Amino acid sequence: MSQLRTVQVLGGGSAGSSAHVGSLAAGLVARGVQVTVCAPAELDRAYDFAATGARFVAVPRRSDPAAVAALRSACVGADVVHAHGLHAAVRTGLALGGRRTPMVLTWHTRAYAEGARARMLQVVERRAARAAAVVFGTSSDLVDRARQRGARDARLAPIAVPVPRGAAAVRDDGKIRAELGAVERPLLVSVGSLGPHHGYGTLLDAARLWRRLDPVPLLVIAGEGRERAVLQRRILDEELPVRLIGHWEGVAGLLAAADLAVLPGRWEARSVPAQVALRLGVPLVAAAAGGVPELVGDTAELVPYGDADAMAHAVERLLSDPEARERMAAAGRLQAASWPTEDDTIAQMLSVYDELTHPVAVARGW
Repeated sequence: MSQLRTVQVLGGGSAGSSAHVGSLAAGLVARGVQVTVCAPAELDRAYDFAATGARFVAVPRRSDPAAVAALRSACVGADVVHAHGLHAAVRTGLALGGRRTPMVLTWHTRAYAEGARARMLQVVERRAARAAAVVFGTSSDLVDRARQRGARDARLAPIAVPVPRGAAAVRDDGKIRAELGAVERPLLVSVGSLGPHHGYGTLLDAARLWRRLDPVPLLVIAGEGRERAVLQRRILDEELPVRLIGHWEGVAGLLAAADLAVLPGRWEARSVPAQVALRLGVPLVAAAAGGVPELVGDTAELVPYGDADAMAHAVERLLSDPEARERMAAAGRLQAASWPTEDDTIAQMLSVYDELTHPVAVARGW
């Protein structure tokens, strides 16, 4: 049997999708699959896809003819092309053109838009869903959305995201807490892109209420985005106990140092910060939105999206109850142990690749 050849295509590359592609590439290479990763050059600098044993091809995140041509060249001879994200799928569809090469799409996250942008987003979703032989949604609502957009075959793929080894050790030495200025006060950590619908305005509203606590907890937000200047201005004007620290190397270590993790966003699927927090035994307060309830079950404190009072009160209650935090930490670790492993995810993908490249043999059970 000839060696299976796959191309993994990343577009913008969120933290979750980029980490997943790195994990998937390493697992596939270890199982004898020939892997090419196509992504913007800056993602390779951050995730070092070549270190997995895969071939890396730099492809800009644009959809202009030069970018599509580079992707088309990288896909020559591939048995399966796997796009990660809607825009990656649309570009991949253009690159494959009339070829019979099957395309798989993993739909990692949901975007929000209004007006004309919302109509354009629907077009992108429809084109991506219909171009793929199989669409994997990382949460049940994304599977439903793919079917609504015309996907021929939509399935749930709760992908596993690796946690860096040794992250839990940071919890004991206090170096990060000292660096952040939270030695003698509670530390709350939130990680995510500072963009619309990510809930950070609501989180600042909650932080205003936390000023009545003694000691006042410090909220640290790790991430970048177009809302940063607006958020920073509010923090200064309202004298909020909040620090924006931008991109932070070793997010797992940052979360491990926290008393509580906070996830305020409107929509998350397999949220990387939520996964890391539960695996490390860090109690989580999150907006009950998107795929988060499905991911965490009853092991996190869930509040309505956009409800600053509910978010503030949930945090206050947990900060005042160490035993409740310990119970949540233990329950979170058990919940995380029930999630699919990286090996499970790789086995699922290999099974689908085999199904697409050997459809007759699969149908007959050979």
